[in-house]
Amino acid sequence: MALPSVWSVMRVAIPFISVVGLLSVRLVGASQDSGSVIPAESRPCVDCHAFEFMQRALQDLKKTACNLDTR
Repeated sequence: MALPSVWSVMRVAIPFISVVGLLSVRLVGASQDSGSVIPAESRPCVDCHAFEFMQRALQDLKKTACNLDTR
């Protein structure tokens, strides 16, 4: 009985491994708990995040300007 060539084995093995890998990733993603999600009521809105970011950026600019003035 002749042994199959390496290429014919790889032609079958690579798609099989790919399918098994994709299925395992899908199963792992489906098993994550949704209880760890922070409710929308307790999260700040996007505008609040943007406002806080801009405030911190302006404070950093003021500090930089003061440091440059003192030099």
